[in-house]
Amino acid sequence: HNATEGFGIVGPLAGEPHLPSWRFLGALGLIAGGPTFLGTVVGQSFQNESVFAAFLALAAGSILYVVIELLAVARKLGHKDMTTWGILVGLMLGFATDFVLLAVGA
Repeated sequence: HNATEGFGIVGPLAGEPHLPSWRFLGALGLIAGGPTFLGTVVGQSFQNESVFAAFLALAAGSILYVVIELLAVARKLGHKDMTTWGILVGLMLGFATDFVLLAVGA
C-alpha cells in the first residue's frame, strides 16, 4: 500500500523542469514514513478504541488531502477524461478486491 503514498508525494515533482536530489527525496521519505513509525509506537503503547478511531480518522484525512491535491494537479494539466476514468477504474478495482475477499471468507 505504500505505492499510493509514494505516487502522491513524487507525482507533483514529475512536472518540474529539474530532477529533485536524492537528499530531497530522502527527506520526503522520512516525512512520509514518520507518521507510520509514530502510529506503530503509539499503537503498541495504547490499545483502545478511542486511539484506534483517532488514528483511522487521521489516516482518512491524510488520504483525502492527497486525493484532492492529485485531482487539482490533473485538472491543471487538462487531463479531465483520464482522471475521471482513473477514478472509476480505481473504485471498481477496490470494490472488486473487497468482493473477492468477502467471497473467500477473509
